[in-house]
Amino acid sequence: MNVNPYHNVFEDIQALLTGTLLVAFAIVLFRQAGLLTGGTPGLTFLAHYASGIPFGTLYFLINIPFYALAFKAFGTLFSLKTFCAVALISFYSEWFPHWINIESVDPVFAAILGGLLAGTGLLMLIRHQVCVGGIGILAIYLQQRHGWRAGILQMIADAIIVCGALFVVDEERVVLSILSVLVLNIVLTINHRPGRYFGQ
Repeated sequence: MNVNPYHNVFEDIQALLTGTLLVAFAIVLFRQAGLLTGGTPGLTFLAHYASGIPFGTLYFLINIPFYALAFKAFGTLFSLKTFCAVALISFYSEWFPHWINIESVDPVFAAILGGLLAGTGLLMLIRHQVCVGGIGILAIYLQQRHGWRAGILQMIADAIIVCGALFVVDEERVVLSILSVLVLNIVLTINHRPGRYFGQ
């Protein structure tokens, strides 16, 4: 049975809107619980906690340098989709508090649910040739070129980034942040394999 890995414009748009919504909601949970995550969002959290600058603004700015790699490695369409994904996550993450009020959340629950939401959102985006920028672009590039598992690569990078959180949050929050990263990457590792969709 042949499966067409390509999607029409409507399918790409719904994946872009839905996937970024899931990722942004995970970011809101992490922020409410004082946690971090990996990848470029993790770097953004470090800068956000240290400076107080809004997460959405920092996330958009930090991702700008990575568009050059996206354009060179994957072309204009992928770069455009990635730019839109970053812009949407930046927008959603700042406007979620206006749409839903989360006064408190258990940090363990936030770590697990946030990891599941972010992993599912990223998986949806990857399968539609969309990335959320930063390290994710590099991970997909290496999987496509060398067959290295994107989930494993992301997990290694994420662990390094989250360890840097020791300088801005307490140890308990760091442990829970690592838990969220593990959950996220387990979702990617199990469900995104070479030869399926984008990044084969």
